[in-house]
Amino acid sequence: MSTIVIANCNKVLGDIQNELATKYNAEIINENDDLTLEKLELIQPDYVFFLHWSWIISEAVYKRFNCVVFHMTDLPFGRGGSPLQNLLIRGLKETKISALKVDKGIDTGDIYMKRGLNLNGTAQEIFIRSGNIIKEMIADIIANDPVPTMQVGEPVYFKRRTPSESLITGELSRIPALYDFIRMLDAENYPNAFIENEHFKFEFTGAEIINEKELRANVRIIKK
Repeated sequence: MSTIVIANCNKVLGDIQNELATKYNAEIINENDDLTLEKLELIQPDYVFFLHWSWIISEAVYKRFNCVVFHMTDLPFGRGGSPLQNLLIRGLKETKISALKVDKGIDTGDIYMKRGLNLNGTAQEIFIRSGNIIKEMIADIIANDPVPTMQVGEPVYFKRRTPSESLITGELSRIPALYDFIRMLDAENYPNAFIENEHFKFEFTGAEIINEKELRANVRIIKK
């Protein structure tokens, strides 16, 4: 059996990382400080799989070991940060998960495989759905050891979003757009969509469209 490492910084994927660790007797790494060449040299993994990772992977690591990142776009479309949010802002309903070999660029590596992903539901639900697809992709890579191939097409780059960009602004003038905005940020440990006044911050989750003029959502009110 292959020796693998599972790297993940998204708590929503915690159950999936644990399932993979049990199935493959894999080491789990959740923090960037623990992803060291010295640690990996002791483990000697055949693959290091990055379910969700927010940090730059060092050249020393990806040149020594087979590092595979899973990115929620049909690369080279959507290179860069916050792929889910950038997809939903663009009104997309479907995407692909790309499994790619890490290299020196941001999401520029050769592609092992791609799988389709539906973008219905909250960010939490989409992440869990993607995690189950990633499990299947990891099994395929381990079983078949595919040779990755170069990306084809014109790159489109996404910009990583900041928590301040979760503010609901006047630009969201239609109910479907507001619904997508709330749901794309509706996940554990994510900066939920919000409005604020001098005294309070109002965070929104659980959005549901009632009709073209009405939306229902849960609100959490935080005293500043």
